[in-house]
Amino acid sequence: MEGSQAVREALGWQGRMVLLATSDPDRDESFVRDAQERGVRVAGLSPADVSALSETVTSQGLFAVCSLVAGSELPALDAPELVVICAQVRDPGNAGTVIRCADAFGAAAVVLTKGSVDPHNSKTVRASVGSVFHLPVITGVGLEEAVGWARDCGLQVLAADGGGHSLDELARQGRLSAPTAWLMGNEAWGLPEEQRALADEVVGVPMWGAAESLNLSTAAAVCLYTTASAQRGGED
Repeated sequence: MEGSQAVREALGWQGRMVLLATSDPDRDESFVRDAQERGVRVAGLSPADVSALSETVTSQGLFAVCSLVAGSELPALDAPELVVICAQVRDPGNAGTVIRCADAFGAAAVVLTKGSVDPHNSKTVRASVGSVFHLPVITGVGLEEAVGWARDCGLQVLAADGGGHSLDELARQGRLSAPTAWLMGNEAWGLPEEQRALADEVVGVPMWGAAESLNLSTAAAVCLYTTASAQRGGED
């Protein structure tokens, strides 16, 4: 993990050991103190170390090295309301942003099926801004297995893809208030027909401008927000 926000989230993750590394202990005193209170080892870095480790243009000089967060076993969830299944999502930034959106809107888990980017990819971790620590992220399972798991959890399965029913239409009908698994497709080819057929409904996000389409993470944000809002009856 790189950066103050990501490291802060790592330090709040009680399940695993974290190695905090900082180039300026005085500047990062609160991080060092929190790490030491947790019994986490703190290692100082030279400017050359920071340059070698950093993948950002202007590094904050603050890093955490953590054990792996994602699992390969679909979890037993207790009456989940919302989950996300990503089918062969390849772009690390998209995957991380979907995880972040899922976390923001209260999803119980994110599943990245076989052929998806590794959730431990540094760009994915950075795009999640620490959300990888907040909810189960499952990787490497087959799409049919993931959809079957979602149904076993009592979730309807909605495929976010062009055509089909309008998201607004489902919201007006009250159908988004039901426990829901959103199936999101690959950035380049979306969801092939055989994958769309796994869902209960194919749902499109209505657009009124000239854009040809929305990218994956933007569509996920819209679908997850609309569903979470419907499930909560519009409460703040």
